[in-house]
Amino acid sequence: MAASCSRLFIRSRMRLGAQVSVLRSRCYSEKAARETSSVPPPQDIIYTREHYSLRESLRKIIEKNIIPFVDKWEEAGTFPAHRIFKILGQAGFLGVNKPIEYGGLGLDFSYNIAVAEELGNIPCGGIPMAIGVQSDMTTPALARFGSDELKLQFLVPTIAGDMVACLGISEIGAGSDVANIKTKAVKNGDDYIINGEKMWITNGCQADWMCLLANTDDGSVHKSKSLICLPMKLPGIHVAKKIDKLGMRSSDTAQIFFEDVRVPRKYLIGEEGMGFTYQMLQFQEERMWAVAAILAPVQNIIQETIEYTRQRKIFGQSVLHNQTVHFRLAELETEIELVRSLLYRCVAQYIQGNDTTKLASMAKLKAARLVREVTDSCLQFWGGMGFTNEVLVSRLYRDMRLMSIGGGADEVMLSIICKYMGTLPGKK
Repeated sequence: MAASCSRLFIRSRMRLGAQVSVLRSRCYSEKAARETSSVPPPQDIIYTREHYSLRESLRKIIEKNIIPFVDKWEEAGTFPAHRIFKILGQAGFLGVNKPIEYGGLGLDFSYNIAVAEELGNIPCGGIPMAIGVQSDMTTPALARFGSDELKLQFLVPTIAGDMVACLGISEIGAGSDVANIKTKAVKNGDDYIINGEKMWITNGCQADWMCLLANTDDGSVHKSKSLICLPMKLPGIHVAKKIDKLGMRSSDTAQIFFEDVRVPRKYLIGEEGMGFTYQMLQFQEERMWAVAAILAPVQNIIQETIEYTRQRKIFGQSVLHNQTVHFRLAELETEIELVRSLLYRCVAQYIQGNDTTKLASMAKLKAARLVREVTDSCLQFWGGMGFTNEVLVSRLYRDMRLMSIGGGADEVMLSIICKYMGTLPGKK
């Protein structure tokens, strides 16, 4: 009897898994067909045919080299960053808006946003995030302010995918509060001697170099920090552990300690003491990139939920037939388009050279809140199946929770918005 029940359970689980795979494949194929139409959708105000061609090329790489292996990498808790980044680098996707003379494509930032949107079709959050760190979070300051020697040594191989990069900002006592970091780089002749630690470092276990933010003097917290290119194989660098996370499981995240690490002062990016300012500029691109990267996942979740609830019956009718369900999905779809419009407006202003700190903060805040709403509501409509690891919605329920924490918590975004509104208490 027990063996018979076990066989029935296995067959039932296989049928459910097959149904979910078919739904996911159908949703992704229909979305891809819409996006490769010869006429760009009119609502995509920042995109041209060239943007869609770029996305189509990236989609082919994703379908061949990433999507078939995501489940295995999620289970392993890591993915082969050097191999995947090399594939992406050879195709030009790690330096879309970087200078041509250093291996980039020389395009404007709107193309980075198109790439971020397409990467969102990878059925997990960890791998797109890791790619974004490589392409859009560790290198903007280096590309803008670094010396030619630094660019040749670190930027060129990072764009090519020959090096894996990580960003060393956060510490245990300084996550969103960047000004409070304690890691120090003390001048010693022609070198810096670095001591301290960094926490929650994406790509940290596999990285060849780190874009490190450290205190280079004891002055004002906003004028005492510098960005340094730090090779990760130097003596005194200890990758203490790979952090066991709630979500983003296919992306390795490390805690790293520095003990009397000696690095040449010529590895300084730009001017000494300007690191905080440079990092704030990097954050704007990071936040716009992060918003773009969640658009595809939330739309894919909604589409899969529509298909699933249409065929799932309860009390003699489909779950989707209930007004509570289809009204909620319509509301969420509307919210997605509002976030998209805000993002595109922000990007359009950014590529024209305007300060978009306020709009980027608004977009990230709204996107982070929305992705939590979408994953929570849709998981509810999947019922018991949504509480398993068999479906995309449960994975993204875990992964997307980071959006309200990483790259500046929701509360920090609110503080930035209040500052621009003139309502933030404090000294004028």
